[in-house]
Amino acid sequence: MEHVENLVRPAAIRAVRTFLQVLIPALGAGAITELDYLGAVSIAAGATLIAFLQGVLGGLPEAEGQGDGTL
Repeated sequence: MEHVENLVRPAAIRAVRTFLQVLIPALGAGAITELDYLGAVSIAAGATLIAFLQGVLGGLPEAEGQGDGTL
């Protein structure tokens, strides 16, 4: 169980960072192309889900002893 906890926390942190890194430019581009807030949040949420799953399933270098892709 500790093995999973050591992996989920860094994956969640990376997912939140990805959300913000995608949302901020999407909102900026939305101001130019008339993208609504729901569209920007939807794009960021999709990127967040992908980042989280990639981190959990693929391993994260910032997780102690992780990065080999095994659970």
